[in-house]
Amino acid sequence: MAELKALRLRYEPWKTLAAEIEDAQTLHELACEAGDEGESEGIRLSLEDISLRFEKQTLLEMMGGEVDANSCFLTVHSGAGGMEACDWSQMLYRMYLRWAERRGFSVEEVDFLEAEGGIKSATVRIDGPYAFGYLKGETGVHRLVRISPFDANSRRHTSFASVYAFPVIDDSVEVDIRSEDLRVDTYRSGGAGGQHVNKTDSAVRFTHLPTGIVVTCQNERSQIKNRAVAMSMLKARLYEHYREEKEKENQRFHQEKKDISWGNQIRSYVFQPYTMVKDYRTKTEMGNIQAVMDGDIDLFMEDFLRYAWTRSVPEVPEKAGDGKN
Repeated sequence: MAELKALRLRYEPWKTLAAEIEDAQTLHELACEAGDEGESEGIRLSLEDISLRFEKQTLLEMMGGEVDANSCFLTVHSGAGGMEACDWSQMLYRMYLRWAERRGFSVEEVDFLEAEGGIKSATVRIDGPYAFGYLKGETGVHRLVRISPFDANSRRHTSFASVYAFPVIDDSVEVDIRSEDLRVDTYRSGGAGGQHVNKTDSAVRFTHLPTGIVVTCQNERSQIKNRAVAMSMLKARLYEHYREEKEKENQRFHQEKKDISWGNQIRSYVFQPYTMVKDYRTKTEMGNIQAVMDGDIDLFMEDFLRYAWTRSVPEVPEKAGDGKN
């Protein structure tokens, strides 16, 4: 029933749009026959509304993957650069929280490691429709160029932080984790949380031995709750790991992964000497960097979806004989 409901949610809007386009066309033909120019404004407004909904539905079709509609775990890691890099990680972390707030998505902190000047790493769970579909294109290295507030000589610095998005896996997607492949460590949580958090071994670290994937959770006071969250994260990471391993057979996908590896940024955020945010994959640019840092990143996400969609569509082979397609 859930699958049927999801299919209806995708199908019904297209059916409605097709009917409204047909109605607008009929109205236009009748107005032309009657010589009634007064209907033109109403038809124009109707077509503008149809066009906006068409664009929205097209984006949803581009997020038709098995887990694109799922919620998302998002991890931000600081790169080399000390306080400057940790501050940049915190700025990115805030940017994604503001984006989630704009969309009305709920956010739950899973793991948070503070550092001097900002954060060393942080993982949050973002719950909302198509959260992973939108955020999957944020995976990669993000580069900051600015005059550092930590430099007494006011010199320009370049900092890096990596972002990794992976889907929350529900029961409909099976991920097999054998107990002998799992090492479980418990330890005392750090940071805020009161005496109970800091005096009991409530934090949990799971290490998947065959892949080397490590996940941690120390947000909850209860070790049982932390184990449940950590297991959910591990399943999500393993799902992504096995999917990527399978798709590495495709050379085009392999090249794309190379482009987003550490040291090969996907996006630059320049504060000085000019202000600009530029995505190197889609060539999308925005001059209002403050709006971007406040979570206005939908343009970059939507352009990446279109970029990925066009790369996934196979080219039409040229027909033999006349050289025409």
